[in-house]
Amino acid sequence: MHGNAVPDSYVYVTEEGVARHYSDGSVEALAWEDVAEVRVGGLAPAEGHPDVLIVLLDRDGEGCVVPRSATDAGFLARLRYLPDFDLERLRTALETAGDGYVVVWRSPDPPSPLPDLEYD
Repeated sequence: MHGNAVPDSYVYVTEEGVARHYSDGSVEALAWEDVAEVRVGGLAPAEGHPDVLIVLLDRDGEGCVVPRSATDAGFLARLRYLPDFDLERLRTALETAGDGYVVVWRSPDPPSPLPDLEYD
């Protein structure tokens, strides 16, 4: 069969956040205000085409994985709104990505303390 294959996922970037919709119907999403860490790492080659992943995580380790191939100027521009985000550090990490992950940004805000629990 010839032609373009159906992509396994789509990435949507809005002012509110980023979401990755998979072909199986599952969704990873994260609001920009909840992003606590940005990581960059490699991915094992799939059909001879390795991709680099940008991983956005919240304080609980949940988040959204964005393949570099799915990024655009809007996504990169939105990352710049994260406090003290360094686009050069991101570019360097993207160019030198290996099998592991490197943290390119971490929120300067300390995590919120857990509420005091009262026991009866």
